[in-house]
Amino acid sequence: MQPVDFTTLTAACCELRAEWVPGRAEQVYQRDRYTIAIALRTLKRRGWLTISWHPEAARICLDNPPPRIPDTFTFSDQLRHQLGGFALVAIEASAPWERVLDLQFARRPQESPSWHLYVEIMGKYSNVILTDANNLIVTAAHQVGAKQSSLRLVQTGQPYEAPPALTNTPPSWSESQQRWQERVSLVPGVLRRQLLKSYRGLSPALARSMVQAAGLDPEESTENLSAEDWQNLFHLWQEWLKILGVGPRNGEIKTDKDTQTASSQKLPVSPPPAVPASCSPSFEHSFRPGWTKQGYTVLGWGSLQPVKNTQTLLNEYYRSELNQQEFARLHHQLTQKLGSVLKKLRQKASTFQGRLQQSQQADEYRQQADLLMAHLHHWQPGMKEIKLPDFETSKPVKIPLNPEKNAVQNAQALYKKHQKLKRARYAVEPLLTEVQEEIEYLEQVEASLTQLDFYKISEDLQTLLEIREELIGQKYLEVRKQQIRPLEDVSKPYRYRTPSGFELLIGRNNRQNDQLSFRTAGDYDLWFHTQEIAGSHVLLRLKPGAVAEVADLQFAADLAAHYSQARQSDQVPVVYTKPKYVYKPKGAKPGMAIYKQERVLWGRPQIGRNYPAEDS
Repeated sequence: MQPVDFTTLTAACCELRAEWVPGRAEQVYQRDRYTIAIALRTLKRRGWLTISWHPEAARICLDNPPPRIPDTFTFSDQLRHQLGGFALVAIEASAPWERVLDLQFARRPQESPSWHLYVEIMGKYSNVILTDANNLIVTAAHQVGAKQSSLRLVQTGQPYEAPPALTNTPPSWSESQQRWQERVSLVPGVLRRQLLKSYRGLSPALARSMVQAAGLDPEESTENLSAEDWQNLFHLWQEWLKILGVGPRNGEIKTDKDTQTASSQKLPVSPPPAVPASCSPSFEHSFRPGWTKQGYTVLGWGSLQPVKNTQTLLNEYYRSELNQQEFARLHHQLTQKLGSVLKKLRQKASTFQGRLQQSQQADEYRQQADLLMAHLHHWQPGMKEIKLPDFETSKPVKIPLNPEKNAVQNAQALYKKHQKLKRARYAVEPLLTEVQEEIEYLEQVEASLTQLDFYKISEDLQTLLEIREELIGQKYLEVRKQQIRPLEDVSKPYRYRTPSGFELLIGRNNRQNDQLSFRTAGDYDLWFHTQEIAGSHVLLRLKPGAVAEVADLQFAADLAAHYSQARQSDQVPVVYTKPKYVYKPKGAKPGMAIYKQERVLWGRPQIGRNYPAEDS
């Protein structure tokens, strides 16, 4: 995941200063353990400023409104109490070339700030710290004690100290190309690494994009560069400084010749400030945010897909990346849990089936006891077995005997075995049925998980969250409240169009399956499902008087087969019927249904996988 570097942070702050400062803080909401959202009100609009100290996705940008669920975090409660009604009057960099922002809050824009909210965008060391006007810490997202760090303390009541300063050389517009080249190439090595080691304000992504924009290989050694390569790279270096507002305001790129002339004439060179306090229109529009193959950029270098602004870029990129991480973690968790539970249930079912097979011998014991009672006169003391003719076939039946018991006692023992196995059959059969129904349900859930192998859109994560909520509700999964991500929305089914233009809806999980089968389905629709195979419920929507063609039915059958547990097969039996013939048994688990008056088609999952969905 690409971290927010100094350049991206500068671009984001330029946009925030231009449109949201000053802005009154109306509300504070904590989205999760790493993210807060501050509702800002200006004269023109209202928006949510999101601040995250996530170890991999620390950022500051505008985001969508938070979900309408209770906020139970202590940190946001403290911010809400202190900042409520105050105005955000400034967003300043706390030190040159550092990724630490000072968000200043005051009663009115003209007054001195009463509160400082320090936002430290520093990877796994990111933090958000609130101080008063005297710079005493009031609250912090992460409290850091003496046992955790010997460099600085972050604790309530202590003075706020800035993070340790970087030791690299700060970039300067007044530096000549010769001096710059000497510094980068002093120790031969990989070009992108030497840039990172030599100067502040650079990130791996920025160094790579700068070298690639100069037409060079980022892994190229500094020893192999020609004079022209160094010239092209230095030109981009100065362009980067100009975009940041460190260069001259007249729009000219300074050359090495100009620096040498100024030096020979002993003219004073006064470098501009390293970091602008505010963004002037001349370079505010120089940032060109967009997507690249490696991630994103705000400089417009290389081939990229433009984005409206930096706020949209950061919001969409990190939301997608975090969703992918959570999707992979949650998918693995659910898959492992389902696999473990199904393994135990199948072992239990196998044990019950073994007991039922043993109970089938109950009639044999009764028959042997009857034969023994009918031929008591053939028994002799000390016999270990006896052969007697069968009542119907007259074939000899071998009956094992206990030599310490007489014939009647042996017959009574056989009758007892018969009764015991008969009782076991009546006890085991309902247990086996219950276990088989449970296995069938979990295989239905497993089929939904199989369809979600990879993250594509946010709908996929929402579907997984709903599956987890379902398993929690069915007591298969126990999760602490702190680990539960609240459902902000409900997922929607897959949507297709048949050859005749009819709408086809396919459930992503059991919640959607029940929704389609028992709420969405109309009298004229057709309901599809794989025959005795776990899979999604498929609904073909038909208008009154409309008739589905053979191609439409085959289209629906192919997709029903594809979204099932048999999706790797060549042909799969698929049933279809009217929704009025689909029932949910009393007390049945989510997604389970029975049907009647069905017809059968052969679905082709390998063909159905190539049908385009409307939301793809």
